[in-house]
This record gives sequence, C-alpha cells and structure tokens, in this order.
Amino acid sequence: MTDETTGTENGAGTEGTAGQGEGRRVRVVLVDDHRMFRAGVQAEIGGTESTGVEVVGEAADVDQAVTVITTTRPEVVLLDVHLPGGGGVEVLRRCASLMTAAEDQVRFLALSVSDAAEDVIGVIRGGARGYVTKTITGTDLIASIFRVQEGDAVFSPRLAGFVLDAFASTDAPPVDEDLDRLTQREREVLRLIARGYAYKEIAKQLFISVKTVESHVSAVLRKLQLSNRHELTRWATARRLV
Repeated sequence: MTDETTGTENGAGTEGTAGQGEGRRVRVVLVDDHRMFRAGVQAEIGGTESTGVEVVGEAADVDQAVTVITTTRPEVVLLDVHLPGGGGVEVLRRCASLMTAAEDQVRFLALSVSDAAEDVIGVIRGGARGYVTKTITGTDLIASIFRVQEGDAVFSPRLAGFVLDAFASTDAPPVDEDLDRLTQREREVLRLIARGYAYKEIAKQLFISVKTVESHVSAVLRKLQLSNRHELTRWATARRLV
C-alpha cells in the first residue's frame, strides 16, 4: 500500500504510531455518511492513550458536520468528500472562518474513497490541508492527522500530482461550470456510469439503492442536457473523468 504521508511503501509506519509515547494529543471530528465506516475509523485511531487521537465528535451530513465542528472546535476534521447536503466542499465553505481563526484554528484532511482529480482539487480549492484515500492504514492515517495538525500538507504522490498540475499554469484552477452544477454524489454516479458499471453495481459500491442511482442519473442527464448514458459517457470521457 502506498504511504499517504511520505510517498514510500508503508513508510509512515516506520515512524511508529504518532503521538504514542510523546504525550501529543489531537482533537478530531469524523465526518462521513457511512456509520459503519466511522465506527471502523474510531476503533482504529480512537484509542487516545495509545494513539494520541481524541475523537470529539461525528457527523453524517453537511448540516451535522457544521454544527459539530462549530461546537467542538477540533484541531483536525477528517472529511469525506461525498456527503448528503452538498458534499465536503460545502462543509469547507461554511466553516471557512474557522480555518483562518487566529486561535483554535480548525484544519481539514479529506478522507475519501475517491481518487478523482476533480474531487482532490475541489476540496483543496475549498481549503483542506490534505487528501488521503480510504485505503490508508490506521498508522499512516494517525501520522497524517498529526502532520495536518502541525500545518503540513498531506497527499499521496499521485494525488499531489493532481494539485500541482492544476495550479502549475494559472493562479486559479479552471472552473468547469457544467461539472459544477452536479453534486458530489452525482459526479460519483456519473463517473461509474461512464466506466460501464450497471445500476446494481453502482448501488452496491456506493451503499445506496438502485432507485437512488436512477434518480441521480436522471438528475445528471437533466443538468447536462443529455439524453442517455451513451452521451453521458462521451461527455465524461471528453473531460477525462472516467
């Protein structure tokens, strides 16, 4: 597995579990719409005495996230990119003032199943300090949390490449107005449709119903003024979203 913090294979693990034996502490909020995933992360990193990570709150959608983050003022937020209510970008937008606060500054680390360039660039544009995927190990995730707490930016090498490419030629990344009309979940469904997945396969992968997949596809077609999945695939391929 690629080390998300150093770019070496399992390299972060050589540093040991961050916080252990050093008396370091970091207060963290988990934001993810899958309860079982939050429980898994909590079990993996939440042993405060051994890891130094104290999970002070959880949230499953944008409104809950803003409320919990504002109330608890954690040092680091583990933020899923795809959330009900507008996605991780909406959480970042509504918590912008907390990221620049002189005291009790809140920093965000995206933790997502997606490794798509537009997702990475979207949350970095929104103010996140890093982006790691859900394939990361518990030890590497803890190390990433502490690095973000200290002000470092944390990316796997491939994801860092997306950011460098996006910011290399212009001061601001180009905005795709058509793509921006879609919610994060609609973009995720779009990408899977374009890759040739059946509705049932998409539903299983995203932990949603087939009916919900159909609803998202209809919304995507309507917003992009397309007629069928073949046109949708061509549209996504032209934008290198597949």
